[in-house]
This record gives sequence, structure tokens and C-alpha cells, in this order.
Amino acid sequence: MISDRCLELRNGEAASLSNLPFLSRDVFSTEIKDRLEQGFRLASFFASSSNQRGEADLIAVLACETTGTMSVFRSVPLRRYPSLTPAFPQAHLFEREIAENSGVIPDGHPWLKPVRFPMEDGGPLRPKDREYFKVRGDEVHEVAVGPIHAGVIEPGHFRFQVHGETVLHLEIALGYQHRGVERALRTELSPRSFSIIETAAGDTTIGHTLAFCQALEALAGMRVPARAQALRAAALELERLANHIGDLGAMAGDVGYLPTAAYCGRLRGDILNLTALICGSRFGRGFVRPGGTAFDVMPAEAEELRDRLTTIVRDVTGAVNLLWNSNSVRARFEETAPLDAETATSLGLVGVAARACGRPRDVRVESPFGFYRFFQIPISTSAGGDVFARAFVRWMEIERSAEFLLNLLRTLPDGPVRVETRPSAEASIAVSLTEGWRGEICHVVMTDERRRLTAVKIVDPSFHNWFGLAQAMRGQAISDFPLVNKSFNLSYCGFDL
Repeated sequence: MISDRCLELRNGEAASLSNLPFLSRDVFSTEIKDRLEQGFRLASFFASSSNQRGEADLIAVLACETTGTMSVFRSVPLRRYPSLTPAFPQAHLFEREIAENSGVIPDGHPWLKPVRFPMEDGGPLRPKDREYFKVRGDEVHEVAVGPIHAGVIEPGHFRFQVHGETVLHLEIALGYQHRGVERALRTELSPRSFSIIETAAGDTTIGHTLAFCQALEALAGMRVPARAQALRAAALELERLANHIGDLGAMAGDVGYLPTAAYCGRLRGDILNLTALICGSRFGRGFVRPGGTAFDVMPAEAEELRDRLTTIVRDVTGAVNLLWNSNSVRARFEETAPLDAETATSLGLVGVAARACGRPRDVRVESPFGFYRFFQIPISTSAGGDVFARAFVRWMEIERSAEFLLNLLRTLPDGPVRVETRPSAEASIAVSLTEGWRGEICHVVMTDERRRLTAVKIVDPSFHNWFGLAQAMRGQAISDFPLVNKSFNLSYCGFDL
């Protein structure tokens, strides 16, 4: 829907940029604030272009969980605007990123420090030279962890302000492996484009590739066949199962409960092997492409997938029930690092982290896409907001995703798995959301008059949720950080795009 203030789009819908009005600085800020006060959430916020005067126009995408629509706003080219952060903390990282990437300054932002590229005198600052929040007082000390860790994990720096064993404040600094993913996609589409998008966050190959392809399909006016939509949903749920099972095993390992840790480590691999059965890649690379899927599933393969999945679900149930029935595990999980619903809403948390605080945020239901427009999975929530809640939401989603998959593989629609691709529309914008296993993934794609991609803005769920981890650690024992960190299990590379 077109108005004189914004574009109203549904998930996976495109529109001409000529229908997206330019708003003055004050009107732009007022409109966004009004929507946020009405309960909308900030799905994406970025600078789309710049000129020689150092000005850029800003694009904001606000999602409404009640209507399933998205309101897209655009400012006139500007250099400064009133910050949204003091009233709406969910905007703080977006605004810091905008200032860092385009030089457009949000006036009144409480701490406009860099997100990924701290610069001084033309060169990057070293981590030890960065400015960190400090708590001063008797017996308060600082603990610096990372960015290099004692494990095969990605780099990230955690700066704790601690009194005894109690964490007063945690600051998280990322950006150590920024790869320029968005910049690399601003060009003509090529096979390399899909290799890049599949590794935007390596454990979320299907989630990100699906969001990107849905945006391209919207720009080209393509209709994906029902069978392809079903196979895409199957791959997305297999990705969710593999990561949720792996997370439950890792959380068990963090509290020294080895039976579940050992079982789930093996069972995660079994789920990855099901994805490999479909397309040859355990992570689903090469499977989702514009217009549908690159592979089909034959009846014998579908039957094998169902048989193997049934066995895996039985084994996962036994392994996870061991977890719930262990008093020592429950003692470590329950009431550890809780967040309430109000904080989750204020920070704009998404996915498992939000649902564990009682917030029913799930794109598959709020703004359904693809096969989920016809067959939905109930939203799994818990009111506790603690480590146990984040673990139990994962378990509920494992059960529901497995049930969905078993039914889907028995009743796959007939027909082709791909349609012929078309060129994108000129000078247009598309917004695409998917529900990755961590939460909401948002891709905004814009084209110019030559149909080239001029802007690709990717928001991984980790971008919304890292600050939630920092808040959850306040008042907690520093020794619980590995467990709390794993209960969120956020992506470093998905943040460092």
C-alpha cells in the first residue's frame, strides 16, 4: 500500500522506489517514533546512499506483529537527525552503524562509539585502545576475555566489570572479521553472489539464502512452485533442528552433564546428514536458488528422510529428558541470567531469546512466507526468560519442527521445483523476512535503473540480540558466562557482515 509518508509492504513484496516518499528530517523521525510507540519493531535501519556533501538518505523498515506488514520510510539526504535511541534502545546499534558507515550523526545518542571500524587519524584502533565503560569503586575489577578464545570459535571481545564474582556490567566488542558481505553484493548477480550469501552466517545457510532469494523473486515478480516452497521449508526446519539439538548438547556440556552433551553432539551430525541427503551439502549450500530449489527429493529419498528423522527424534527425546530430569542441571539452568518481557521488547530481541521471555515473535506466524502461508508451526514460548527458558523453548521447537517435517515429507506437493528466473525490476525495493533458527532475518534489496543491486542490507538476528546477552549477565556470577553465552548462542560473523 502506498501513502504520502511510507510504503506498506508484506513479507516478500516489492515496490517501485518512486512510490517511496522522501521525508524531511523531522517528519522522518516523528513517523518512526510514532510507529515504535504503537508497538512496531525496528527490523532494519540503514543509510542507502551518500553524496559529495557527506549526506545520505536513511531507510527504516518497521515490522508490525499484529498485521504482518512492514512500513518502509525514507528520509531526504541529510547529515544529522534526532536520535531514536534515548526513547527506543532497540535503535542504538543501528544508529551507531549508520554513523560509522555513512557519517550521518544521530544527535542525542548516548554513546556513539563505533560498531566495527573504530578509526583514529586515518587508521584502525587496536582493541586495547578502544574506549570501554568502566565501573569504579572499592574491590571492583575488570576482566577482559578475547577476542582470541581457547577454542575453535570466532573472535569476539568481552569486557566485564566485576565486584567479587558478580558482574556489574558487560560490554561486547565485535567487528574482528568484518568481510564486506553487503558491499560485495552491490553488483550484477553472479554465482559468486550466492556463495557469499550462503556464508553470511555459516550455520544459517538456508535462512539467509532463502531471505535473499525471496527478495530477488519479489523484484522479478517470480512465483515459486508449491513443491519448491515445501522443500525450502523442509531445509529450513532441518537447519533449525540441527542447531537446536547442538545447542542443548553444548549447554549440557557447559554444566558438566556429559550424557546429553555426548548424545546431542552425535545427533546434530545425524540431522546435518539429512540435509546432505537432499542436496549433497551438510549445511544446505547450493540448495536454495532464485525461482525454487536446485534439487528435488524423490519418493524413496523422502521415505528415507522420514525413517531416519523418526529415529533421531526418538534418540533426542531420550537425551533431552535426561537433562530435564537432572536436579543438578535444573539448579544451574533455572533463575540464571533472566530477562523480562519488558526488557526484551525494549531491546528489540527476536527469536529464541524473545520467545523465552514470553514474547511470541516468530516470522513464520507473524509475517508468514513461502510454505508457512499454508501450514504454520505453533509459536513456542516460555515466561521465565532465564537459561532454562531458552533451553526449553529450543526443545519445544525441536518437537514441533520434527512433527511438521514428518507430515511435510509424507505429503509433498507435486510439480516442478524451479521456474525460469527473470531480471529484477528497475529502481525498486523489496523486503524479505525469514525465521532462522536464531530468529528473524531481514534482507532489504534495492535496484537502480539498470537493474543492478545498489543496496543489500542484511540484519542477522544476532544484531538484535547481542545486547540482550550483555543485559542478562548483569548481577550474575562471572563463572556462569559460558552457559549464559551458549543459551543465546549468537553469531559473530552474522554480526560482522
